[in-house]
Amino acid sequence: MLDTGPLQDAYRALLDAAATVAGADNPSPAPPDGEWNADQILAHVSLVGAATIAVVADIAAGANTTYDNRIALDAWTIRQTIAHAGGNAGLRDRISGQAAALCALAGGAALSDAELDTLVPARLLSNDTPLVDQPMPLRDIVTGLAEAELPGHTKQLLALLLERAMTEATR
Repeated sequence: MLDTGPLQDAYRALLDAAATVAGADNPSPAPPDGEWNADQILAHVSLVGAATIAVVADIAAGANTTYDNRIALDAWTIRQTIAHAGGNAGLRDRISGQAAALCALAGGAALSDAELDTLVPARLLSNDTPLVDQPMPLRDIVTGLAEAELPGHTKQLLALLLERAMTEATR
């Protein structure tokens, strides 16, 4: 059994940060060079959430699966995800639904401990740097969202507001 409380908390914090950024005077503050704007961050999170739901569902269905975040880093796919979701509000709604689905699938009695311990071939990149390129337990994939992925993107969203405030202060 997997306690999804930390995952729910991480999603809530991310969505609160996204709503704060969206409610700012400039809802799409320009990111620092080489960084994503709020919509791009949310599209990436949505793509990672969808991939995680897929791998959890595959394990529950007894299927072979892999976990690879490279599509969630692809600029064209991110742009298409933003367009398909209808922008920032749609992305936030999508992520909220994905959070509920993932917590329902990964928590409670939906998966046994044996299924949560299933090794899944994983390839995870960040800024073209490999973070993981080896099998990892499904449990670690899900808890990694709560412990690293979502908090990291929450900080990234909030940094957009800080960057904007610093830019305005130096004018």
